Amino acid sequence: MSGRTLRLLVMAALAPVISGCALIGMGPNRGAALPVVRDPAPIVSGTMRPYQIRGRWYHPQEDRNYQEVGMASWYGDRFHGRPTATGETFDMNALTAAHKTLPLPGLVEVTNLENGRTAVLRVNDRGPFVDGRIIDLSRGAARELGLLERGVGRVRVRYLGRAPRLGPQRAAVQGGFEVMARVVDGAGESPAF
Repeated sequence: MSGRTLRLLVMAALAPVISGCALIGMGPNRGAALPVVRDPAPIVSGTMRPYQIRGRWYHPQEDRNYQEVGMASWYGDRFHGRPTATGETFDMNALTAAHKTLPLPGLVEVTNLENGRTAVLRVNDRGPFVDGRIIDLSRGAARELGLLERGVGRVRVRYLGRAPRLGPQRAAVQGGFEVMARVVDGAGESPAF
């Protein structure tokens, strides 16, 4: 089978998924669809044990109603290419995040409360371990949410459930996460891929 034929077959297979996930986000247009995870990844068991950082204990748990408003920060170059808490390789340009207690890997909806931009992110790491911060975004996620220049910003984080089995690097060609991780700006518009 030629490369062109294979690409056409993959595009044909993805068409229903793409059309079903045209908008992910809950900005002003609250009718947007949420991601459907058909191949949930198992929660990484070691990441659900209580742990201590700088004398403070954290108790990971699944809370399907988790929603919190607070400050987000982002991390990038220093950790790029290193393993995350799930064992995935950290890609600072992917739409990922770190959280202190949510199940790994999981999906969260993050909304920048200053500009209304919303993104669905894969949580695959632990952090941030800085007082007053509720989530650490990858550089790519910070860019999409409009937080890259400021470095920090006020956000709402809502837990959506388990993430797909596949990581963001391979999922686009296999009909998974990347197709569903759309960003919606404050006007309800979805920027082009």
